[in-house]
Amino acid sequence: MNTRNVLEKLENKLLAPYAMRSANSLGRKYPEPEHPYRTAFQRDRDRIIHSTAFRRMEYKTQVFVNHEGDHYRTRLTHTIEVTQIARTIGRALRLNEDLIETAALAHDLGHTPFGHAGEEALNHLMKEYGGFEHNSQGLKVVEFLERRYPQFTGLNLSYEVRESLIKHSTAYDNAEIPEAYHPEWQGLLEAQVVAMADMIAYDNHDLDDGIRAGLIKYEALKNCSLWQKASAGHKKKLSPAEQEMFLRPQSIISLINIEVSDLVENTLKLLKKCNIKSVADVRKHDEVIVRFSDKMAEESKELESFLYENLYKHYRVERMTQKAKRFIEDLFNAYLSDPKQLPPRYQKLAREPGSDPEMALRRSICDYIAGMTDRYAQEEYKKLFYPFERI
Repeated sequence: MNTRNVLEKLENKLLAPYAMRSANSLGRKYPEPEHPYRTAFQRDRDRIIHSTAFRRMEYKTQVFVNHEGDHYRTRLTHTIEVTQIARTIGRALRLNEDLIETAALAHDLGHTPFGHAGEEALNHLMKEYGGFEHNSQGLKVVEFLERRYPQFTGLNLSYEVRESLIKHSTAYDNAEIPEAYHPEWQGLLEAQVVAMADMIAYDNHDLDDGIRAGLIKYEALKNCSLWQKASAGHKKKLSPAEQEMFLRPQSIISLINIEVSDLVENTLKLLKKCNIKSVADVRKHDEVIVRFSDKMAEESKELESFLYENLYKHYRVERMTQKAKRFIEDLFNAYLSDPKQLPPRYQKLAREPGSDPEMALRRSICDYIAGMTDRYAQEEYKKLFYPFERI
């Protein structure tokens, strides 16, 4: 039988010396007995999967609002794709796949409804009160807002999982790292893998969704070197009729493979060059180690710039963005003008003893809205502003 002790011994035997072992975890905030046949990180993964915040991601926007169509990515499908890519990278590098899977599944728990538009709206509304940042919110979700256990608030996850959430670093992530999570420490390699997998996933699936939606035309991609590299072989092999159906998905598969392969190969070179032999070496290193080669980094930035100009600034996406911001702002101001409209739990949080009343109220409203799905926010909007809608 694979007991926890057996699994921990297997980690020692199979993982690279710079990988994080579950047996070496700095532990949980609230001590608990170890599980007989799950490691600490496996147990954390299961707690995340069964959390309310995880289920809600099914109806949270990535780029396209949920009702735009059944085939576009949501926060949940994005998270699953990040997890798959991250585990592939982690396995190649002999890192702790359980920690990678756990951090990947949890990395977007703090996201608002309506994608980055929702985050921008809440950050603007909270700018005089500490702002809003989705990684910080994700940490708050797992440490405080989730309620599944009578003994403690939150999910009581291992230190390394919580640290990986707050140190998740991409172009869209700039959380302030609390002292408890050692800002001077570099993130674990497992956390660095999840951050890069996140970037690879959202670049590729946003491109995929943009082409599918008709917002991006193939002609517009002629100067995008990564797309040309990924699609060239398929254009030759596929007939014109087959290209209509298969060019997009086959090219996206190739593009992901190109980026993942470069990332693994370059990271292995850097691990050797920087003489990384332990977790301590990773933590004290002054740069991120899991990264693309210089050429791939340049090509990846070119793709991101293309997406920014051709997808994120497209008039249809801009309409969705502005409508989403109005939803969020109107909901926030309605609750602020009359807090009795908030559910009892959030009214209680707004009266937290020892807190500045205005700050506590705004933060409580912020927590409530951030936890909403797109669908729930739209329904709440109708209840508050449509005179004939049932309450």
